[in-house]
Amino acid sequence: MSHEVLMSLKNISKTYTMGEVKVEALKATFLDIYREELLVILGPSGSGKSTLLNLIGGIDRPSGGQMLFGSQLLTKAGEKDLTRYRRQDVGFVFQFYNLIPDLTAAENVALAAELVDNPLAVEDVLRDVELWERRGHFPSQLSGGEQQRVAIARAIVKAPGLLLCDEPTGALDYETGKSVLRLLCDIRAKHASTVIIVTHNTAIGAMADRIVRMRSGQIAGIAVNEEPLPPERIDW
Repeated sequence: MSHEVLMSLKNISKTYTMGEVKVEALKATFLDIYREELLVILGPSGSGKSTLLNLIGGIDRPSGGQMLFGSQLLTKAGEKDLTRYRRQDVGFVFQFYNLIPDLTAAENVALAAELVDNPLAVEDVLRDVELWERRGHFPSQLSGGEQQRVAIARAIVKAPGLLLCDEPTGALDYETGKSVLRLLCDIRAKHASTVIIVTHNTAIGAMADRIVRMRSGQIAGIAVNEEPLPPERIDW
């Protein structure tokens, strides 16, 4: 893991207003994210981990604080620049895949490739996730694990510096979940991406370079993992 900072969060917070009630989803948070690291954000439902991920990904804006991606101050970015950031620099992997049902596996990936100037080759990415032979299949013809691998291929075809995974194994069985985690490790090594996994599954933290623990809308602790385990050795 490099100790070069890719992204820096300085005193960021997020408050939602629901009628007359204000909900503090994320309290003042400081976090540096390093290039090429595998960061796991752990916490139960309602701990603020998904809010934090959405802010990092530019899906939502913080209520306060500063977010720097390299030299770019995202908290001051207009909608056009924020859209460019999401398209060019970030790949998203969601729990329930979010594939377009009327497009084949290859077409889902090719559609994402059209968003950026210098995408990876669709064939190469589908071979990386071992789905080239299934490229003509629609999502309904694929298993859950295969759909998640298509979702990962769709994210990485843009060659993003930041790969954000929200509960990527949450809808998968044990063995398929571990194969998806192995794939994320392999992609990180091959493409030198920074991978952030948000999960409630504490066992997954064993494969991380660093573990961020969330509780009650704030970071409760950050631990460095000196000897990350390969996914094959993780049990839950």
